[in-house]
Amino acid sequence: MCGNNMSVPLLAEAVTVSGVEKETAAVTAFSLFSVRHGWADTLSGIQLPHVKFICPHAPSIPVTLNMKSMMPAWFDLVGLSPDSPEDESGIKKAAESIKAIIEHEAKNGIPPNRIILGGFSQGGALSLYTALTCQHQLAGVVALSCWLPLHKSFPLASSGNKNLPILQCHGEMDVMIPVQFGAMTSEKLKCLVNPHNITFKTYPGLPHSSCPQEMAAVKEFIEKHLPRI
Repeated sequence: MCGNNMSVPLLAEAVTVSGVEKETAAVTAFSLFSVRHGWADTLSGIQLPHVKFICPHAPSIPVTLNMKSMMPAWFDLVGLSPDSPEDESGIKKAAESIKAIIEHEAKNGIPPNRIILGGFSQGGALSLYTALTCQHQLAGVVALSCWLPLHKSFPLASSGNKNLPILQCHGEMDVMIPVQFGAMTSEKLKCLVNPHNITFKTYPGLPHSSCPQEMAAVKEFIEKHLPRI
């Protein structure tokens, strides 16, 4: 490795699941209140030999929704409805941290068009916002059980990546982030990127969680958009 991970703060503590072949692509994945190792374990089950998984750890911040208690989170959460006030500065700061990882990987041989951003809940939200505002065309986004942050700032905030492939998945019994929010997000995304590039899958009986069928869909998406070179 010819880069210095210490120059990118999120990479210093990230869990990386290396490919077993020459790495020609990367998936950077985030969880809500990121628990790095659990997410890394889940992803290792769907890994491709030429793909590296990078699982950064969210910093500890006071979260309003959790009575201002300190906990790992990518940005503050005031509420979980489409009209809740949002932590604009925190969202933008987190997105810049993710863009720094993209730049780092590019300098070390994996170009942005071979990088997928993905995540669950707040992590998926951050992935969507980062990819849509990134100056680079990425390989795609996996957005699980989430929403589009700062949705009212789009399409002005969008960098114009109309061909960005997006896989959205949502449990139909999600009470934390109801599936209707996912559907509203999907409709908004169709105004920002080519509607044919958006796949929205829902899973009956699934709460705010993942399932094997969802992970199979994620693997299929990664295989399609990060093929072996």
